[in-house]
Amino acid sequence: MTQITATLTDGMVVSLSNGRHEWTADEPLSAGGTDTGPSPYELLLGSLAACTCATIAWYCNHKGLTLQSVSTSYEFSRVHAEDCEDCDVPDRGFIEQITSNVHIEGDFDASQQKRLAQIASRCPVHKTLAHGVTIQDNATFGTASG
Repeated sequence: MTQITATLTDGMVVSLSNGRHEWTADEPLSAGGTDTGPSPYELLLGSLAACTCATIAWYCNHKGLTLQSVSTSYEFSRVHAEDCEDCDVPDRGFIEQITSNVHIEGDFDASQQKRLAQIASRCPVHKTLAHGVTIQDNATFGTASG
């Protein structure tokens, strides 16, 4: 099981930890933050990018292929759905979309290139996002000491 803890520290700044590493998230100035760290969506895209690079590296290592480099870029956007029945209703009629660009360097034949292109979309984070995930929400409350 993977677990992350997050604590709001100041304004929109969030301190994150997995028990071994600590990092910060924040919102950009335009969203009321102080831009001291990546936004939550940037962290999500970063997770996808890291997983894609690692999965391609693992595959090449496993198959004995020489990988010179792999780089990725991901972009998140909301786009209008075509032929949408609810396009005039706020928050409806949009599709949340991630666009990927994966660049792989190495001496690969056409068959290996085709397989590597498939592997790029088969990392565990990509599969989770593409297939959806069930979220079990829980909230607890305390009282403010006064």
